Amino acid sequence: QVQLVESGGGLVQAGGSLRLSCRASGNIISLNVMGWYRQAPGKQRELVATITSLHSTDYADSVKGRFTISRDNGKNTVDLQMNSLKPEDTANYYCHYRAYASDYWGQGTQVTVSS
Repeated sequence: QVQLVESGGGLVQAGGSLRLSCRASGNIISLNVMGWYRQAPGKQRELVATITSLHSTDYADSVKGRFTISRDNGKNTVDLQMNSLKPEDTANYYCHYRAYASDYWGQGTQVTVSS
């Protein structure tokens, strides 16, 4: 089992910044992929960004150039720095961990961007 705990959500004005953090604990496998997904009301959950344990990254087109994902393998943490936030970034953001056939989700943290 792997537990994921997110922090850092909140309310921000358009153009502002927020930083999300996620800490994984439990049966961590060293080769893994961690990332952030988001789900807005009435919409499907979508990928925001992922990062492998070798620090290879992938971003949704909608956040490229604005969001940066990073991780600390020693601390089992993954962060998402979100700059130039837009109202359409408003969603519940979920931390995700995947290793081999197992994947886990955090409880989610709300990000609200006001116009």
